[in-house]
Amino acid sequence: MKILIINGPNLNLLGKRQPTIYGEVTFEYFLEQLKEKDHDLNYFQSNVEGEIIDQLHENDADGIIINAGGYTHTSVAIRDAIAAIHKPVVEVHISNIAGRESFRHESLISPVVEGCIFGFGLTSYELAIDYLCNYRKKD
Repeated sequence: MKILIINGPNLNLLGKRQPTIYGEVTFEYFLEQLKEKDHDLNYFQSNVEGEIIDQLHENDADGIIINAGGYTHTSVAIRDAIAAIHKPVVEVHISNIAGRESFRHESLISPVVEGCIFGFGLTSYELAIDYLCNYRKKD
């Protein structure tokens, strides 16, 4: 299964940004570890909403994992892009968004994805990959 991972704003700063919340590992390092497990992964990160939407529209993935960062709570446009495509999408977050500031408690994209995984650090991505590769096939 070909999987596209999309990370939104500020996730390019993983490993440097608030390590007590997001950890000390860069996403690039983590991605290399994931690829060693023989997953067919592509990765895209952008701080620009429109570029994320373009990736949702124009990819050849069988499934998508998205961490929309701050856009999770503000972007009707990303929500609409996810709703418009006919691919399984899993929403992930590194931190427990329900345990953080109240403005992070509502996800605009959660209602249009297959499922949400948050609060398990970078392992959230691995859990999403596991779902897409192993459990979704049974549907």
